[in-house]
Amino acid sequence: MTRDEEILDSIRRDRDLAAALWRVCEFDLSRNDPGEPVRLSSGASLEGVAGDYTGGTFFLCGDSSRDRSVLYASSEGQAGLIGRSLAEALEIIVGLPSWWDCLNFSGTGDLTVMRTTADHLRDDELRNEPGMDADRATIAQALDLELSSFPVLLAHLHAAVSATSPDFVLTSEAGEYESLFGPWLPSRNPSWR
Repeated sequence: MTRDEEILDSIRRDRDLAAALWRVCEFDLSRNDPGEPVRLSSGASLEGVAGDYTGGTFFLCGDSSRDRSVLYASSEGQAGLIGRSLAEALEIIVGLPSWWDCLNFSGTGDLTVMRTTADHLRDDELRNEPGMDADRATIAQALDLELSSFPVLLAHLHAAVSATSPDFVLTSEAGEYESLFGPWLPSRNPSWR
């Protein structure tokens, strides 16, 4: 059994762990249907394993005999790698407050801009959801994840998304999905000024 399969089995067996994953990063194993046929540019296989409340899907990519890269596809037509394995992807999305917004407000993939965004998101989280760190610790312990500092997690996320092309570009009948790197800067959010 691969580490990816062990992680998924642990989540399936533990309802409290599954609920904590939902609270922290909206990773829900019951929402694993992308809703439309999709494929990778390389032709590698895709397995939808989880989803989020916005209709996005987390996929494992490639051969199931080993740990697989994780690709996230939003319901808005963006997609990209977010980790080289399920453990790495979960470390990133559990460890970063609003990881998705770190990408949306990235100035098209500028790591420095992502750091500024992460600082704002952390401040928002501390103000609005002060118990989130306890949930993160619970998840990390249950799944044997290493939650690194924000700069390290951001660097891993940036590297993963940057490695999407050429082999992990997601396509559907409507065409090629856009990059996960959004064009916005933190200054677009009036509460962060």
